Amino acid sequence: MEASSPSIMVEEWNGSSSTKLSKTATIAASPSLSIQRSSSCFHHVWRRILEAFVPEGFPSSVTPDYVPFQVWDSLQGLSTYIRTMLSTQALLSAIGVGEKSATVIGATFQWFLRDLTGMLGGILFTFYQGSNLDSNAKMWRLVADLMNDLGMLMDLISPLFPSAFVFVVCLGSLSRSFTGVASGATRAALTQHFALQNNAADISAKEGSQETLATMFGMALGMLLARITMGHAFAIWCSFLSLTMFHMYANYKAVQCLALNSLNPQRGSIILQHFMKTGQVLSPQQVSKMEHILPIWASSWSSKTSKSIHLRVRLGVRVSSLNHLELNDLLRAAGSHYKKAKYLLVESKGIINVIMHKDSTATDVLQSFVHAHVMATLTDTKSSVHTESQSWMDKQYEVFLQKLKLSGWKAERLLSPSIRWKANWTAGPSDEKLD
Repeated sequence: MEASSPSIMVEEWNGSSSTKLSKTATIAASPSLSIQRSSSCFHHVWRRILEAFVPEGFPSSVTPDYVPFQVWDSLQGLSTYIRTMLSTQALLSAIGVGEKSATVIGATFQWFLRDLTGMLGGILFTFYQGSNLDSNAKMWRLVADLMNDLGMLMDLISPLFPSAFVFVVCLGSLSRSFTGVASGATRAALTQHFALQNNAADISAKEGSQETLATMFGMALGMLLARITMGHAFAIWCSFLSLTMFHMYANYKAVQCLALNSLNPQRGSIILQHFMKTGQVLSPQQVSKMEHILPIWASSWSSKTSKSIHLRVRLGVRVSSLNHLELNDLLRAAGSHYKKAKYLLVESKGIINVIMHKDSTATDVLQSFVHAHVMATLTDTKSSVHTESQSWMDKQYEVFLQKLKLSGWKAERLLSPSIRWKANWTAGPSDEKLD
């Protein structure tokens, strides 16, 4: 008598992440082959559509601030494309589309000047600010969208100034060129922040799909709005200004919800001030609620009411820019307090000048900033700031770094504006030399 074969059951699961799997079918071989579907066709199709817009493994593959940022970012993008239809309509009208007196060569030349100005503006902006965008991604993200608003405003008012049309549209194109550079660079930095599983490329691709969807809806609504408001200047301006206000608000909310775990001078200052008072390190979420995200000129009043000690620290100061008294202080410091360090600190009227060694690394830059910040804090209460700050560094710096890492911060480097000026020095028993 033959033994009966054991009953075997195979389950089919679908999903890109172990935490997001769902059973789709069960296959059994006893007593006869049978297939039982566990999910509806609609559910399967919906999952496939969703995969075109969210990263693989979502939500565990991205940071918690990804969803609120993308929601606000999509809303501001929607308002941008609606306004683009209004500004483009005004621009084409000013160029002469639809008028018998307009010439093709004239319109082409005006469009060429507009694009050329934008290209040159993008290159110049990259030259002057390209290496500084990482250090303050939140602020530059806001500035980029503000410049985009200004560019569209120039397009909208261009028909009002026919004699200065080329100048106005070139000014708008120049403004938008800053947007392209700053927005693209900060988007790359934010994508790296969101990626928890080395999936930056996937996040970037899905962000492109989300933006395309927002673009299509925005263009459709924009065409409808342009059709309704055609010939009604008051309605056009009311719509444009209302959408611009919403765009600025949505951008502010999007940037505000970001909890970046990289260190820049402002975040480092907030963390260090709290650590010196309590011995504890704030989390990225706590710091994100405390940092200023508006440009310096827009938050000057609030900065005056808070302790912005990081503004008193100047990294990468040029040695030849120091006066005679500061140079003497620098020479004494090189031979006494900073024999083993890859940086020198010089205090002058509450400002801490940091001179980096030509062989300094990213770790040295972070250490120099912390040391300078401690010295700046002590200038108000201590007389021997070099000795007191060095004592604090010897006792607390390593502890501070360890607590930074435990709190989720990237403590390998400081995202600071590029340091172009460095120095070399040697200190011996009989002579001191500074290059």
